[in-house]
Amino acid sequence: MNKILINSLLLFLPFILFSQTTFNGMLMDKSNPKDNLGVEGATVHWLGTNISSVTNKKGWFTIPYKVEYKKLVINYLGFRTDTLTIKSLKPIHHFLTPESGLDEVTIRSKRKATQKAFFATTNVFTVNSDELLKAACCNLAESFETNPSIDVSFSDALTGTKQIQMLGLTSPYLLISQENIPSVRGASQVFGLTFTPGTWVESIQITKGAGSVVNGFESISGQINAELVKPFSDNKFFLNAYSSLNGRFELNTHFNERVSDKWQTGLYVHGNYRGEKFDRNNDNFLDAPLANQINVMNRWQFTDAEKGWVSFINIRFLNDEKQTGEINFNPSLDKGTTNAWGSEIDTKRFETSGKLGYVFPALPFQSIGFQMAYSNHEQDSYFGLNVYDIRHQSVYSNIIFNSIIGDTRNKFKTGINFTYDKFEELVNTLDFSRKENAFGAFFEYAFDNLDNFSLTAGLRVDTHNLLGTFVTPRLHLRYAPWEKGVFRASVGRGKRSANIFAENQQLFASSRQINIDNVGGNIYGLNPEIAWNYGVSYLQKFNFFEKKGDITFDFYQTNFQNQVIVDWENPQEISFYDLDGKSIANSFQVEVNYSLTKNLNLRTAYKYFDITTDFKKGNLQKPIQPENRFFANLSYETELQENNRQWKFDVTFNNIGKQRLPSTASNPVQYQLPEYSDPYQLLNSQITKVFSSKFELYIGAENLTNVRQKNPILASDDPFGVNFDSTIIYSPIFGRAVYAGLRYKIK
Repeated sequence: MNKILINSLLLFLPFILFSQTTFNGMLMDKSNPKDNLGVEGATVHWLGTNISSVTNKKGWFTIPYKVEYKKLVINYLGFRTDTLTIKSLKPIHHFLTPESGLDEVTIRSKRKATQKAFFATTNVFTVNSDELLKAACCNLAESFETNPSIDVSFSDALTGTKQIQMLGLTSPYLLISQENIPSVRGASQVFGLTFTPGTWVESIQITKGAGSVVNGFESISGQINAELVKPFSDNKFFLNAYSSLNGRFELNTHFNERVSDKWQTGLYVHGNYRGEKFDRNNDNFLDAPLANQINVMNRWQFTDAEKGWVSFINIRFLNDEKQTGEINFNPSLDKGTTNAWGSEIDTKRFETSGKLGYVFPALPFQSIGFQMAYSNHEQDSYFGLNVYDIRHQSVYSNIIFNSIIGDTRNKFKTGINFTYDKFEELVNTLDFSRKENAFGAFFEYAFDNLDNFSLTAGLRVDTHNLLGTFVTPRLHLRYAPWEKGVFRASVGRGKRSANIFAENQQLFASSRQINIDNVGGNIYGLNPEIAWNYGVSYLQKFNFFEKKGDITFDFYQTNFQNQVIVDWENPQEISFYDLDGKSIANSFQVEVNYSLTKNLNLRTAYKYFDITTDFKKGNLQKPIQPENRFFANLSYETELQENNRQWKFDVTFNNIGKQRLPSTASNPVQYQLPEYSDPYQLLNSQITKVFSSKFELYIGAENLTNVRQKNPILASDDPFGVNFDSTIIYSPIFGRAVYAGLRYKIK
């Protein structure tokens, strides 16, 4: 009998334990409904009792409940006191109304330049404009100099274009977007980051590992999203002028005008010019290309907060011209000849995009959005006697619906998107034109128990005319076991078509012969790249000597099921072929941020990469990839003086370990390189003097230690010979570069 009773109790125990004897709800600020932010620290109590509760950081409260409790009283300083009649146990979502008659109390707290999300399920952090201003930051490619998670390097010794890597993988494996619309892809993969001026960027969100299924199926190692300045919040007028001793001049202007209460427009103009020739290493080649760019964007913003509408419309045109090669190269005389080696890269790009969003006024957790973008990218270029022309037309559209299941602890996003890409690609006399189109549907579910656990699980199905029909799953988990500590884990699959020429244009600036192993794939005869990304992360915030800090440990692995191998181990050839074996990229990083004293902040990071691939000649480390990197950034600001006067100082140190170099053993002795490069150190610094809220001056230097790679161009004395190669670049070419500039703004 006792055994039966015990079993019966065990059977009904879950119902007893989880029976609802509490009442839940969420309190939000009525003056800011579109952000769906909860109010922390509000007090709720049952009328006539001493039973009370306080809302947590996300605005949620839980309070004991009895059937006789009918009236719930809500109190919060600066807001009206509300009394609600509770008729059921269904969780409430209530807006607090600001109390207009109260005296104002202002509490100021400086926002961190780089913010790590503690409550986000994904491993994401935000870099705001304050961080971007710590360096010259002339374009998006140069916006990561003070960020330890992104590695910046040069792709070749001629164009001077900076490339980025994350988790040890190059930018094609990242989803790079502007305001969540994919932007740097296809034909713009190599130079696209230089097409977004730094002053246009309001903030950058960097997500490590598998991204969201909402944005597509192509991302493998992470996502970088740039939010542009908004006409409603940007300065009425902004001017940035920049000049450097390497012959580079830039000018940025922003003009914003309010057309009506709901419409605002902005005109953004960027120009840069480099017309001086430099050959510091005396190899008869330009150390930096001659260049000029004009970049114009018109941006419109519509906001109707009362009715829940917001919209953006962008129209943009760019013309970018580069010339590089031998010092005495004259395009009008020497193009297509062997008189002198030279190269020109002329790019014209037009793009337009629109976003329309609607937030249901009575249901701030529910919204629907539509994104649409079109771009036409035309690049005419030659590298010596190699010709490379590409035209890429792209259409992107996306419809997203956001809502909840039951209450705001259970959220979801669902929608459909369509992409179309037309490539007209000419490599010397070979035509590699193709068309790609894909239609996909996605669903992403997010759960948050409002305390210590959350997850985001996404799934999308796509039908692609060249890649077939396939499924993309992604999962992110977050667990906070104790105060100020949080674990994260993620897993996800990515699939992409490799644009082998657009992504490796620097290889045209050599005498290498191009070989493609045609295995019958639909793109260049090759199969699509497929990879799984796995990651774990731990963030711990702490107080040490009454100063705040945090430490983060990250480990990520990217395991390729198939990869298009770019094999340049034969110095006379460049080969593209499908992976036959294993290709694994392991990335480990530990980062520490700490406030040494008031206004003096230190950021350090150590990174270790183990990236190996099965090439035809065996399993090798990825070339031109250091195994070890160390980063340190020290920034200091003086206290704000009268009229907002202030000094700002910033120093960044990088130690780059040795790197395996592609084999040059079959070259003549004078054109051979060692198996590994030597480690080297880089030091950058900038000083800013803020004279007022309107005007500031800055001066800085990149590569203060004047590190320069010896003989960056192999066989520079015989550029049309079989040994000419400008692609094996592992350190700076130009050396020390001093710059200065000014910023002026009218709010």
